[in-house]
Amino acid sequence: MQYNVELIPYYDDFARTLNWYKDEELCMQIDGIPNPYNIERLQKMYRYLCKNGDCWYITANGELVGDITLLNTGEIAIAICKEYQNMHIGREALELVLQKAKQKGFKEVFAKIYAFNIRSKIVFEAMGFSHKNGEVYLRAI
Repeated sequence: MQYNVELIPYYDDFARTLNWYKDEELCMQIDGIPNPYNIERLQKMYRYLCKNGDCWYITANGELVGDITLLNTGEIAIAICKEYQNMHIGREALELVLQKAKQKGFKEVFAKIYAFNIRSKIVFEAMGFSHKNGEVYLRAI
């Protein structure tokens, strides 16, 4: 199935997003520990992301399916809910964020990816990121 992927500015929708972050596998991909979020932790995370960068929801054919942030440091953080992973939605969202990073004047961006997160490594490498050291994947813009 082909998806029309768009980024929309973040707004509070904890009822929907908490369901994503209750998934232990998703939490493992993001945080390296299978610790599901509660509402307080979710709110704290989004407040941090919005304070320290630009945060968007990822939509696929109008449905909220994840979030992506471009932090002021140039770090990109992305989460796609389990039901929409492995459908190239993350790649399309990354492409949109790379365009935004370029517009903001970034010369390079990076992502931190845990060694066990093979799916994310594949996606970021396919998008031109290279392994720098440790968990860091870097891409010039």
